[in-house]
Amino acid sequence: MSLFGLFSAALIAYLSGSLPTGFLVARAKGVDIRKAGSGNMGATNVFRVLGKGPGIFVLLVDALKGALPVLVLPSLLSRPALGSPDPAWIALVATLCAVLGHNYTCWLGFKGGKGIATSAGAFAALVPGALLATVAVWLLVFAASRYVSLASVCAAGALPVAAALTHRPLPVVALTLVLSLLAIWKHKPNLQRLVAGTEARFVKKPAAPAAPEEVRR
Repeated sequence: MSLFGLFSAALIAYLSGSLPTGFLVARAKGVDIRKAGSGNMGATNVFRVLGKGPGIFVLLVDALKGALPVLVLPSLLSRPALGSPDPAWIALVATLCAVLGHNYTCWLGFKGGKGIATSAGAFAALVPGALLATVAVWLLVFAASRYVSLASVCAAGALPVAAALTHRPLPVVALTLVLSLLAIWKHKPNLQRLVAGTEARFVKKPAAPAAPEEVRR
């Protein structure tokens, strides 16, 4: 096994994941997202603070940060010049390091988001069947509770179970378990607020009232 090839995968995936999308999008609009809303740099807080467009953009880019290394690096780095490392191990390393890059970005003092969108992108490439089941859990919990955090924690807990039930290799199941536990740990403040009854539900902003001249029409 080529350590150089795996190290290259780890570094590239980490740098991909470390792009602080939410921070940069908010900064372009004159907002420090770390000091607004929940203070998190993920898509949910961007959605709440800046609106639907920026929130969806951050969600998609954060997912791509996880998916692209897993899709591209195994074929790119599995070459004789790099010792022909196993593509499956490159994919595992890329998944882990892309999520770590998002959660602990080197560009912002190793502080980042909670890794849900980036994990979803990486696992969409690594274990698409298990991810579909996990997304179903997220949607059901969110529809019932309107808590993004609770839906994310439940989905994280469901992922390793789904990976095992879809007969993924043991190293893949182990990785899903590790990243699921990390995601749950990153949601510790949310879980504390849920227990205290102070966690904010996701609600649509009310439509702005019509202008007087529009009402008369």
